[in-house]
Amino acid sequence: MNDNIMDDNSSYMEEGLPEDNRGVAVPEGLRSLFDKLLASPKVRKVIIRTSVITGGLLAFLLLAAFVLYIVPGMQEVVSGHRPKLLSDPELKEDKNYKKQISALSGEVQRLSRKYASYTSGQSYIVINTTDNKFFLYRNKELIRTGLCSSGSYTMLKTEGERKWIFKTPKGKYRIQGKITSPVWRKPDWAFVEEGLPIPSATHPSRYEYGVLGDYALSIGDGYLIHGTLYKRFLGMPVTHGCIRLNDEDLEAIYNTLAVGSKVYIF
Repeated sequence: MNDNIMDDNSSYMEEGLPEDNRGVAVPEGLRSLFDKLLASPKVRKVIIRTSVITGGLLAFLLLAAFVLYIVPGMQEVVSGHRPKLLSDPELKEDKNYKKQISALSGEVQRLSRKYASYTSGQSYIVINTTDNKFFLYRNKELIRTGLCSSGSYTMLKTEGERKWIFKTPKGKYRIQGKITSPVWRKPDWAFVEEGLPIPSATHPSRYEYGVLGDYALSIGDGYLIHGTLYKRFLGMPVTHGCIRLNDEDLEAIYNTLAVGSKVYIF
């Protein structure tokens, strides 16, 4: 049996099929194909380029390891000591530490007083004109939030030099008055917008009922927080400067805020 196996291997050798180093026969045609590929300039370029990229990557990794790990270790060896870590008692006695803690404590107290001045125990409302949302607070806790509508930032001009920009004022305000069943006294721009002649200041056409909802809260300069007939536009900047709310939110805000309550608009 063993003689037959040796004879088979010998026959391969006689037919010109050399063995590789592992004892597996490699066909001469396949070896010739490898030689042709290695002789090709394009193949050699690819092999050289791959070798360069691989070598560069390995060099980069070795350099990174050297900088991150070996250099710090060598510095510690040269200096002869490691950075000293102070314990809590030592740290508390350090002058620089005391100075920094004192400065930070003073800053925290200043910010706390400022925060308290803006968020007193009194109820207040925050209005975000970018997202058209309101946030109602009582005793520094958020009790209600929802959609509103603010100024459209559009401009209206007359044939003369008069013009109006419909924007909601931003800043800190206070509730200056509260009204139930408010009546809208139409300003001049309302008639210009409708293409109508501007009437006298006391003309009956100036007064319109039922368009502001059941409640209105004044923040000054003619700006109101009120209801709307156009609830589908809530959450959009479509007003002439006032803040519009739906009926339920308006009632909750009216019952929560008092004259003097703060209104923050940004």
